[in-house]
Amino acid sequence: MTSNIPTEAKEKVSFLTAALHRHNYLYYVENKPEISDTEFDVMLKELEALELQFPELADPNSPTKRVGGDITDKFEKVTHIYPMLSLSNSYSREDVTEWAERIAKSVGGEIEYVMELKYDGVAISLIYENGKFVRGITRGDGTVGEDVSANIRTIRSIPLHLKANHPDKFEIRGEIFLPRAVFLALNKERELAGEELYANPRNTAAGTLKQQDSKEVAKRKLDCYLYYVLGENLPARSHFESMEMAASWGFKVPSAAMRYIEKTNSIDGIMAFIAFWDKQRHALPFDIDGVVIKVNSFALWDELGMTAKSPRWAIAYKFKAETVKTKLLKITYQVGRTGAITPVANLEPIFLAGTTVKRASLHNADQIEKLDIRENDVVLVEKGGEIIPKVVGVEVSQREIFSTPHVYIQNCPECNTPLIRKEGEAQHYCPNEDGCPPQIKGRIEHFISRKAMNIEGLGSETVAGLFDKKLISKSADLFKLTYDQLIGLEFNVGDELSGEIKKRSLQEKSVRNLLAGLEAAKQVPFERVLFALGIRFVGETVAKKVAKALKSIDAISNASFDTLREIDEVGDKIAQSIIDYFSKEENRTIVRELQEAGIQMEMIGGVETTSDTLKGQTFVVSGVFQHFSRDSIKESIESHGGKVSGSISSKTSYVLAGDEMGPSKRKKAEDLGVKIISESEYLQMIQ
Repeated sequence: MTSNIPTEAKEKVSFLTAALHRHNYLYYVENKPEISDTEFDVMLKELEALELQFPELADPNSPTKRVGGDITDKFEKVTHIYPMLSLSNSYSREDVTEWAERIAKSVGGEIEYVMELKYDGVAISLIYENGKFVRGITRGDGTVGEDVSANIRTIRSIPLHLKANHPDKFEIRGEIFLPRAVFLALNKERELAGEELYANPRNTAAGTLKQQDSKEVAKRKLDCYLYYVLGENLPARSHFESMEMAASWGFKVPSAAMRYIEKTNSIDGIMAFIAFWDKQRHALPFDIDGVVIKVNSFALWDELGMTAKSPRWAIAYKFKAETVKTKLLKITYQVGRTGAITPVANLEPIFLAGTTVKRASLHNADQIEKLDIRENDVVLVEKGGEIIPKVVGVEVSQREIFSTPHVYIQNCPECNTPLIRKEGEAQHYCPNEDGCPPQIKGRIEHFISRKAMNIEGLGSETVAGLFDKKLISKSADLFKLTYDQLIGLEFNVGDELSGEIKKRSLQEKSVRNLLAGLEAAKQVPFERVLFALGIRFVGETVAKKVAKALKSIDAISNASFDTLREIDEVGDKIAQSIIDYFSKEENRTIVRELQEAGIQMEMIGGVETTSDTLKGQTFVVSGVFQHFSRDSIKESIESHGGKVSGSISSKTSYVLAGDEMGPSKRKKAEDLGVKIISESEYLQMIQ
C-alpha cells in the first residue's frame, strides 16, 4: 500500500526517475550530456535512499537498477513470440547480385534496399508494454531463449521507459556488444592481476550477459544498437521508417548521419556502402564483421517470407576473413553420420580471429587435388564466416624438395569398408551405415542436438563413452539407461591431434541431469522428433511441413510416394528418402522403441478446426490485409479445413491477395489460370 506515503516523497521519486532517465538517454544515446557525472550521481543516490525508505515506490525499471544488484541462480527459458532467425551470408558482389535478382524475380519492380553495419556481438530481443521495458531474451536456439532482464537493465543505452507515440506492445531486437576501449581496459586489468586475457569482445560480451550477478554485469559497461522492430499493427511501412520511429521512442539505433545506415535502389549503392565500411571499420569504437542488406518495404517482407533458418528479405555481407600461414602436419579423415568422408588438416597451432586453431577442413578429394595440398606444406588458413577454419592456399615456394602428392584414402578409416563416390557428388561415402561406429554415434548425436531433441546433460563425449561401453547402439537405447548403469561409469575422452587421453566418470549430479534431460525429451513436439530421426534430406522445415500435413509417425511411415509429394516443399528426392527410411526394419524398430519410451509421435494441439468449408482447397497468401495479420489469415484458412502453400502451382486453388501484392505472383497466377480473390471475397467464403 502506498496511501500512507507522503505525497512529497511520491512526487520526488517521480521527478528523480524521469530526470535520471532523461539524462541517461542524453549521455548514452545522444552523447549530449547536460549535467556532470557528479550531479547525476547525487540525484541517483537521493532516489536510492527514497526507494530504501519507501520500498513500495521502487519500480522494476527504476534508474537505480542500472547499477545491478539482482542475483540469478538460473535463467528462465522463454519461447520467442517470433523466431529469432539468423541471416544467410554472402562474400562477394556476385552473391549480393544473385540475392537481389532472386528478389526481383519473385516480386518484380524497382526495389529499395537498406544497408546497416553488422555488429559483432550478442543478439537480444527486448519486449516493451505501455512504454515500459518488460523482458530481455537471448537468441538461444532461435525458438527458445533465456530471460536475462536483470542484466539488460544495467545497460544504460537500453531505455527502461520510452518517450511518447510508441505502440502499446512491441518487440525490438538488436546486438549487445562490448566497446573496444572497454575490452582493452578490461584485459589490461586482467594482465596486471596476472589473469588469463579474454579472447575477443564478442565472446566477452556473451559471457558477461550470462553473469549471475547483475552488479558485475553493470561494471562491464555493455552497449547496444537496436535494428529490428516487430509486432502487430506497427505504424511504419518500411524498415528505414521504423528505425526513425524507434529513435524517437528513445532507442539507440543506427545513425544515418554517421553512415551507420543508408538507403539505395542499386547494387552499386550497396557495394559502395560495403567498400566504405570495409576500409573504415577499424576506426569504429566497436567491432563489426560485415554489412546487413535488407529490403526496405515491409509489404515485400511479407511477400518474400522466411525459410526455416533465415528471412528471404535480408542477407549479410561478411568482410574477407583474416588469413594466416602455418604448417600442415598431417591429413586425417572424419566420418559423418551420413557416411560422408571429410579430410582434415592437422596444423601447427595458430591464433586466428580470436581463437587458437589446430585443425581445418579440407572439404573433399577435389579440393585437395585443386590446391595440390600435401603434408608438411606451409598453408594459408582462414575462418569461413570467421567461424570454421579452412585451408585456402599453399605456399608452393616453401614446399620440401622431396614432397609427393597426397593420395586420397580408398577405405573407411573406421571400419575399412571400401568407399564409394556417387555420380555428381564431391564427397566420398562409407556405405556401411549400420556397422560403422562414427555413423552410428553421429546419428545419436544428431538425435540429441539442440534443434532436435535438445537433451540437456548429454553431449558427444558422453554419447561416445556410452557407445564404447556398449550401453547404446541407437537413439532409442538412451531411454533404457538406468541410474545404476550410469553412476561411476568411466570412459575415455581426448584430443585427436595431441593424442592426449583422459578418463572421465559420471558422478551423481551428471547422472541426475542426464536422466532428467531424457525425461524432459518426452515433451519435445512431434515435428522436432521427426527431424531428430535423421532421415536424409528431411531438415527442420521439411519435418515441420510433413508433421503438420500427416499428423503422426504411423501416417508418415505408411504414406505413398504421391501422398508425400503433395506436401509443400517435398520433392521426389525427399519423398523417396522418407519411403526408404521406413522400409528398413532397423529404423522401424527405433521408432517403435521411441514410442514405447513415451516420445511424442503425433501432433498435439495445432490450429483448431472450426469447419470444413475450405476442405480440399489450397491457398497462396500474398500482400497486406486489413482484418488479418499474415499469420492469422493462414490460421483462419487452416481452421476452416484449407491448406496454405508458399508457392503458386497448378495445384493452387486460390491466391488470396491483399494490398501491395507482388506483380510476379499475380502474373504467375494469371498464367496458370489460378483464381485471385480479395480479402472480402475470402470472408464471404468462410461465412
